[in-house]
Amino acid sequence: MGLKLLCVVAHPDDECFAFGGALALAAARGVEVSVICLTDGQAASNRGDAASGEELGRIRREEFAESCEVLGVTHYELLDYQDAQLEFADFSRVACRLVDRIRNFQPNVVLTFGMDGALNTHPDHTMVSAFTQAAFHWAASAKRFPDLGPVHRADRLFVLSTTFFLPDRPAPLPIPHTLSLDISSVMAIKQEAFRRHTSQAPLMERTKDLFERFGQTEYYTLVAAHQPQSAGSTQDMFEDLA
Repeated sequence: MGLKLLCVVAHPDDECFAFGGALALAAARGVEVSVICLTDGQAASNRGDAASGEELGRIRREEFAESCEVLGVTHYELLDYQDAQLEFADFSRVACRLVDRIRNFQPNVVLTFGMDGALNTHPDHTMVSAFTQAAFHWAASAKRFPDLGPVHRADRLFVLSTTFFLPDRPAPLPIPHTLSLDISSVMAIKQEAFRRHTSQAPLMERTKDLFERFGQTEYYTLVAAHQPQSAGSTQDMFEDLA
């Protein structure tokens, strides 16, 4: 059986803006990649030509699908939670849905945001981090949601970190990174995936210079593992996995 990677995000464009390099690198090496997005991004500041939140959500769903295809994502799913309201969602219910996906897809590696909320300290990013980290552990526990089938113990859980901040936003409190990914070989793919989010063009323009300066490397932190191991620095999230 080949390697599998599951990435859980909050909004359409998170998959490329935050994780695009990791996803494209994994796909290029033959890893089966799945992305779950919890909202359709209706509360975004950048709204393109959308006349309503419902229309923006429809547009962003299409953009998400196109971006995932550019990145080489094998499976992608966009759930039905309300953008900018994840802190009020039923925690156990959201985690249960993610446990179901983890047990069915059986990833080796799970990838998500850190609790800092990433570069824009978005509360939805923090909540996705909490939901996913709980689901990573609960999917491996026979006591949690036994009706969802056999347990699955993913090998590793990584969360996003950073070495730079956005100048117009409050600085997050990122967890120190343990994994640095050289994404220069797939940078063009990441950029093309981001361009598919045409409704978010102002965001692309505003961050263009930052990604030209800092975007050749993505940083992650190992926060949980199936087997006890050192949290020392590495350049491969699948290192030593069959």
